[in-house]
Amino acid sequence: MSLTDFFSPVNPENFTPKQGFFTSQLGLKAQIFTESFPDLTENNFDLAIFGVLDGRNAINNEGCALAPDYFREKFYKLNEGSFTSRIVDLGNIKPGATAADTYIAVKLAVSEIIKNNIIPIIIGGGQDLTFAQYLGYEDLEQKVDLVVVDNQFDIDDDNHDGIATRSDCYLNKIFLHQPNYLFNFSNIGYQTYFVNQESLSVMDKLYFDVHRLGEFAQDITLTEPIIRNANMISFDIGAIRSADAIANANTSPNGFDGEKACRIARYAGMSDKLTSIGFYEFNPAYDNNGQTAFLLAEMVWYFVDGFYARKKDFPLTPKSQFMIYRTSLKDGSGEMTFVKSKKSDRWWMQVPYPSTHSKNERYHLVPCKYDDYQTAVNGEMPDLWWRTYQKLN
Repeated sequence: MSLTDFFSPVNPENFTPKQGFFTSQLGLKAQIFTESFPDLTENNFDLAIFGVLDGRNAINNEGCALAPDYFREKFYKLNEGSFTSRIVDLGNIKPGATAADTYIAVKLAVSEIIKNNIIPIIIGGGQDLTFAQYLGYEDLEQKVDLVVVDNQFDIDDDNHDGIATRSDCYLNKIFLHQPNYLFNFSNIGYQTYFVNQESLSVMDKLYFDVHRLGEFAQDITLTEPIIRNANMISFDIGAIRSADAIANANTSPNGFDGEKACRIARYAGMSDKLTSIGFYEFNPAYDNNGQTAFLLAEMVWYFVDGFYARKKDFPLTPKSQFMIYRTSLKDGSGEMTFVKSKKSDRWWMQVPYPSTHSKNERYHLVPCKYDDYQTAVNGEMPDLWWRTYQKLN
């Protein structure tokens, strides 16, 4: 089955200004599927945008199925930055007969795009499509680190049978999916009053990383190491405060502001490890003067800008480009090793695999903050090191 079987072309009249595009605008820089489906095998593209016209499982926000073309109308009017973009727009995945059919189409699209060394940028649709995005890694034979930007954990009880799920409980499907290839889950920006204590307990028992919105109020750069650890990211527009992104039926007064949302998107683009990203739950029916569509377009622009600013310092080779730091714990129980990139000044720490580990690697590399190194210098074990070690064992 070919990818062309899943995608429908976009109508250029839906996003082209009456006077046409200027030569500097992305509308003339990207190759957009309007007639013939682009060939992804010729190594002409770095990034592939596609929409998913399915919002039937977006709880209280079904109109988000219409999001992709409203996004395009704003995005393609933006000017190319200080980079030469190689973007392809594959059009839209139409809703299948069932939500499960849509998930299969998204899964196969994500998998095929990544296999061609292209990063898919998914414009949903409901956030339940994150499950389909995750399934795209099933044939890639690798562990997955998932980062979700959301104001809550979508792990409520799911009573549905089969593959179908809902936007408020899709994480159940990911956590319980077999075979299990999820190594780590991180949430950025949850708000405590939207999260029950039982859910927090589950996250703690699984050694997952969850971070309150307030942790980043003074310093959004603290999100960067968390994002740098992700293979895939799911961004719920509901994580942005309503004053900046009203177009979501589940929006709330608190959340990231528009500038911080763009910073997060840029950090995602800059991550050498990241291979897919999805933006979900934008509902044009609630948009005021196209404000949220504009913000979403700017977020994707910053993701593209970040991608073309990648430092390519992961994996950590050659060794000459890195500095090694070793610290000892106060109780004398061992030594910890940190690595700092000379290119970007970013930090990682080495967490040893158990002795039963069959692969050749002796340790797992985890992106971290300078503060984690300082904690180790003071003889204490960083919490991130301990949680990672528990997952490896």
